Amino acid sequence: MLHTHGNTVFSSQEREISPTLFHCSNRLAHTMIRILLADNQAIFRSGMARVLSSQDDMTVLGQCGAPDELLPLIAPARKAILLLAASLEADFDRIFAAASANGVRIILLHDNGNEPEATIVRKMDGLLSRHVSTDDLLLCVRRVFNGERSVKAPTAEPDDSAGRRIRDALTTRELQIVGFIVQGWKNRQIAEEIGTKEQVVKNYLRSIYDKTGASDRLELALFTLHHRPLAEAAAKAAAPATAIAV
Repeated sequence: MLHTHGNTVFSSQEREISPTLFHCSNRLAHTMIRILLADNQAIFRSGMARVLSSQDDMTVLGQCGAPDELLPLIAPARKAILLLAASLEADFDRIFAAASANGVRIILLHDNGNEPEATIVRKMDGLLSRHVSTDDLLLCVRRVFNGERSVKAPTAEPDDSAGRRIRDALTTRELQIVGFIVQGWKNRQIAEEIGTKEQVVKNYLRSIYDKTGASDRLELALFTLHHRPLAEAAAKAAAPATAIAV
């Protein structure tokens, strides 16, 4: 569930643990790595928040999913770390200015094969692929927090045989449902979109979980986002113009 603090959106968990914006102790505010998340993929944001909040030295202050929510997110969060998705297509000049004025350091997340321009990279405190491992993500955040610059050079995308195998194992309808799950849709919304009942959607999900090995919709979404062939096929199947027979 989301709560608001001014114009900034926070989850229930973030509202409870935020040391600066919700008046926790000064000691906690100075010892914790305070993080802001800005990504237009809600389920990916949720997964990152879960990973980061599981660390004893990190807390997620707030998050947003649209460019016009970025400045209100940064304004009250002095000396935080902003994980910013390039896909958000923010006004980088304005974001850099606001972050600099508030002591906020920025780590840019990009998709493989869609690296940002060198002029933007030079202004960043950190650069990571969206499909980076958890260990590399945490290492980058800690380095940036400690005042280092952590720009991981883009590498050739590995052969994703697992992503292709799962993609080929799923039916077109299952891929479409995976695409909706990645976008954060509920079963009721999916059922209405494809013209069926919620129980049918649940049946599809059981089949999808069996084929992917995922145990819930969050794990399924994160698995999909980390396997580009599967993510691209799911996004295409869930596109508005797609018409699929049940």
